[in-house]
Amino acid sequence: MDISALTEMIRRSLNVIEEDMTDDEVREYIEDFVFSSRHVSMQSLGAIDRMIDSVYYSLRSDLGILQPYIDDKSVNEIMVNGKDDIFIEKNGRIVRAERSFATVEDLEEVIRRVAGAVHREINELSPIVDARLSDGSRVNAVYRNIALNGPIFTIRKFPEKGFTMEDLIQLGTLTRECADYLDVLVKDGFNCFISGGTSSGKTTFLNVLADYIPSDERLIVIEDSAELQIRNNENIVRMECRNAGSTGKGGIGMDSLIKTSLRMRPDRIIVGEVRGKEVMDMINAMNTGHQGSLSTGHGNSISGMLRRLESMFLQAADFPVEAIRSQIAEAIDIMIHLGRLENKDRKILEIAEIYSDETGSIRINPLFRYTKKDGLKRTGNRIIRREKLVLKGDDTDDM
Repeated sequence: MDISALTEMIRRSLNVIEEDMTDDEVREYIEDFVFSSRHVSMQSLGAIDRMIDSVYYSLRSDLGILQPYIDDKSVNEIMVNGKDDIFIEKNGRIVRAERSFATVEDLEEVIRRVAGAVHREINELSPIVDARLSDGSRVNAVYRNIALNGPIFTIRKFPEKGFTMEDLIQLGTLTRECADYLDVLVKDGFNCFISGGTSSGKTTFLNVLADYIPSDERLIVIEDSAELQIRNNENIVRMECRNAGSTGKGGIGMDSLIKTSLRMRPDRIIVGEVRGKEVMDMINAMNTGHQGSLSTGHGNSISGMLRRLESMFLQAADFPVEAIRSQIAEAIDIMIHLGRLENKDRKILEIAEIYSDETGSIRINPLFRYTKKDGLKRTGNRIIRREKLVLKGDDTDDM
């Protein structure tokens, strides 16, 4: 008997008596059911244990057999490449997991349950979904009609206790001097953009940087899939994009949310991550008096991120490149680039001021730079656009 059929038999049996049963009682019931079944008499004890686990988690958790990896605090990421191949990143190393799904349908059912919990859907017409778990962990799934080795399901977990700037200093992500410098920039209303590659720590650092925002300011947080954990502000509005349904209607994109946020009397706008044409609306928001706004994007370097922003802006509007560059340089004051080293450590690799010269070209003024020899050090350059520092009384030699 396959696990799906066994699960269904036990599910029907439990429906009569399960109402007030504890997890331990349900597990004991499953064990009794399995060991008394003639269909498992030829199985090894290890195989029977895995079968019991599979049935138990299928019945008691929306994530099925993946639940133990969610509960394991040393697991950072779960990668399911079809029903038979599950990999986990544990303590910074990727290893193959012992478990596997019994059928493709079981895996797809888990994906549908997770998507449905945040009012999203995945099927052959909408084969890609981004979602989140109740703890804020990020989820991406791809349906089997476009994934050749079966449904793909990736979960990036977030720690129960969010990182603080002190934690990042202890981990060596940045120095105390750099943290104090960023504290001044954020409080004084510099628009900051965080760039970096996949898993470089952009979202974590945005969360930490937002702790420097004064607690009496009104924040509007806009995300494709909600995952930010802003802690120190009570006056906060959070909005999340919505995918179109199977009819192609009902989708709400990040560009629409950024536009409507301008009518909510924000002091600052925080955009979780920009990937496309919404860049134009983000840049416009930063250029309409919303100082101290924050956002992130995928880039290989600060100069590379600036080129990507230009390209994404062009997706939204056929403006002259010179005009786009001028808008970007006017909007973004500070760019912070994060990277992951060979030993998997996450570091701030560079912090730079962005400005435009008299010709309208974008210029990069490096403020901090990381090298293997010296670590993260000041370059000795001072901020060129000093108006915000002057206004806040922070126009000192240290800046």
